[in-house]
Amino acid sequence: MDLDFTDKVALITGAGNGIGRATALAFAKSGAKVVVVDRDADGGEATAGIIRQQGGEARFVQADVTKSAEVQAYVKAALDAYGKIDCFFNNAGIEGTVKHTAEYDEAMFDQVIGVNVKGVFLGLRHVLPVMLQQKRGAIVNTASVAGLVATPGMPAYVASKHAVIGLTKTAAGEVARQGIRVNAVCPGPVDTRMIHSLEQQLNPGDPAMVGRRYQAAIPMGRYVLPEEIANTVLFLCSDLAAAITGAQYVVDGGRTATGGAVTQALQQG
Repeated sequence: MDLDFTDKVALITGAGNGIGRATALAFAKSGAKVVVVDRDADGGEATAGIIRQQGGEARFVQADVTKSAEVQAYVKAALDAYGKIDCFFNNAGIEGTVKHTAEYDEAMFDQVIGVNVKGVFLGLRHVLPVMLQQKRGAIVNTASVAGLVATPGMPAYVASKHAVIGLTKTAAGEVARQGIRVNAVCPGPVDTRMIHSLEQQLNPGDPAMVGRRYQAAIPMGRYVLPEEIANTVLFLCSDLAAAITGAQYVVDGGRTATGGAVTQALQQG
């Protein structure tokens, strides 16, 4: 995808690996200056280092997205470095454990909601004022197909991603007339650490078997690649999407089009 983000500043949470790293690299390749945010210092520094090795400009800020002061700090760091935030990929998230609702650990539920919902809210809370002052900006929140359909055994994750879609629509309606767009991307199963963690939880003895069954149930026959999610994020942040706000874009290889087939594959894992 050939999109030009020259002289733009992209702020990305959860950029130390997976979808976040792929999107950071894509923004940099398209000319943006990138602020990499992650709790994982090694992963975040690695992402920023790759960008610099490829001739781009990036800096890393370590932050826990559940803490308001640390969110404020990564926003301030972006402004101190580059003076503006044009694009915000509000991406950090965790999967939690696989347990039915009747057995789900309360502390784990709080942890998933803290990162996936409060973290997204705090990102919006502290980036939106910057964009309102600028009178421009584009935000993409990472939801999931789990924000659209249920996955038995993942109550916290499903609840959190439904909430992200709600936050996206609410914020989009509040700021549309101020030149700011807010959308969500809804990945299906993506070939990252998260899906392989779920495979391991479902069948510690043979996680690869779960992966084969899961991919066979996806109409495209494979996991989505992180770079394919990145392409959608860049599109939603570009002028090509100037009339798109409050939307959720599904990138799932046809997973939601087939109803429960993939869910059944996971349950059988």
